[in-house]
Amino acid sequence: MVYVITQACCNDASCVEVCPVNCIHPTPDEAPFATTEMLYIDPDTCIDCGACVDECPVDAIYADNELPAEHEPYLKIAEDYYRRYPIGPDWPEERDRTKIPAELGTLRVAIVGSGPSACYAALELTGRARVEVDIFDRLPTPYGLVRAGVAPDHQSTKSVGELFRSALGHKRSQCWFNVEVGTHISHEELLAHHHAVIYAVGAAGDRHLDVPGEDLPGSHAATEFVAWYNGHPDYADRTFDLSGERAVIIGNGNVALDVARALVTDPDELAKTDMADHAVAALRASNIREVVVVGRRGPAQAAYTNPELLALGQLPGVDLVVDPAEAELDPASQALVDDPAVEPRIALKVDQVQGFARRTPSEGNKRIVLRFLAAPVALNGDGRVESITLERTELAETNGRLEAHRTGQTETLSTGLVLRSVGYRGHPVADLPFDETRGILPNEEGRVVDPETNEPLPGVYTAGWIKRGPTGVIGTNKQCSAQTVEHLVQDFVAGRLVAPVADREKLAALISERRPEYVDYRGWQQIDKQERARGGAAGRSRVKFVAVDDLLAASRIES
Repeated sequence: MVYVITQACCNDASCVEVCPVNCIHPTPDEAPFATTEMLYIDPDTCIDCGACVDECPVDAIYADNELPAEHEPYLKIAEDYYRRYPIGPDWPEERDRTKIPAELGTLRVAIVGSGPSACYAALELTGRARVEVDIFDRLPTPYGLVRAGVAPDHQSTKSVGELFRSALGHKRSQCWFNVEVGTHISHEELLAHHHAVIYAVGAAGDRHLDVPGEDLPGSHAATEFVAWYNGHPDYADRTFDLSGERAVIIGNGNVALDVARALVTDPDELAKTDMADHAVAALRASNIREVVVVGRRGPAQAAYTNPELLALGQLPGVDLVVDPAEAELDPASQALVDDPAVEPRIALKVDQVQGFARRTPSEGNKRIVLRFLAAPVALNGDGRVESITLERTELAETNGRLEAHRTGQTETLSTGLVLRSVGYRGHPVADLPFDETRGILPNEEGRVVDPETNEPLPGVYTAGWIKRGPTGVIGTNKQCSAQTVEHLVQDFVAGRLVAPVADREKLAALISERRPEYVDYRGWQQIDKQERARGGAAGRSRVKFVAVDDLLAASRIES
């Protein structure tokens, strides 16, 4: 018997740390880790100890003889990976962590944000002696995209929140939720109460198509739709026209596939998840029968990961449709797939798509249509979206890269709903420099720098998407945050941080005066407890409160 990592893998790499025989790769010290879709267990090296199963925060690891049918392909995926990348003899050397000498006293750090990168930073800090952490979030609830971005039908992925509890609830952590930095407390005030501030605010914006008609009603960012069905308070009152039979999604990353799944999945199945009640009700009334997912390049360059594509092809009552002509590769893409130096994940993507192209649709099923080599040129309609015009593209090498070039051949699809899913983008942070081109805080490995001098700003750090751009999955943030924290601690030990002039008591007094409606960790526990209770009564993991007033009321209920 061997163990197998499956779809829910979050790349947290906790399993790597406990494996006694170094059979889980790529590790954080290996080059492919930053871009890998998931981690893999070598079936020839695994000794069946089960340590990784206990450590995995998202329950993604199974014994091969207990694999659910839908996860059986992952054993072959792992075998193919190690056929391409045989394990070497040496365990990567563990990185040394800088220790804080007792004579320096307590390091005080503020973390702005409470999503994965913020929580991993808090875990890293509270795992060291003589560190106190204050965690701020403008919403009454923590966890960022784990709560408001992960698809409701990926409940195992959301279970990483249980790991983050130990950071938020740590005896040396304090939580200040429903407190907005820049409104209720300034950057300078944070520095006055802490040695350092880590900004881990994510990338809440979205990129635009820049085509005519993009601002018509019926055209939305996919990020808005995701936040809406996940019950984000800022988006709970949005409406989406689901009266037509076709929706079009521009972009073919994982978010696009999440949205496509939500639009065609049986609402009775969605009702078993933590999807917001208003979204379940709207999807019950939906007329959408077909979702077209449009990518400007070919199957070999698609942005989605293999696990998400594999899951998409297993939806009951839904056909995954691909035009056989679009599944065929141009010579340059075929050479890429055949290159032994290229990761097997690209070949697997192509194999899956070509397999879908050979399927015969079933009468009466809903459809997800994967379109390749097409780009939007206009959204059309009189007062609202009624159709979208796509232009055929072809791949050609430009400066050593395969790029999509327009051909002039167009087609028009009727639709009343267009969702753009072409990437997230960070927003500027008050009182800090901002890289408008990349949509991040300018930084060197987590140290925020002055863009004119490239010198670090004392006490100012960043982690997560606002540090590196919107790349990677939840677990990618663990190494990203660890790097930032290590540099912060090094700077503290080297005397490069300014000591705070005010203590925790003064911070609490300031916030109580400015924002008496703040929610602490105990308040979040009360919200969490009631949402779970509401869910339990309905046979679901939780039923969310989606209005800020309801969240605040729940936070104040006494046990």
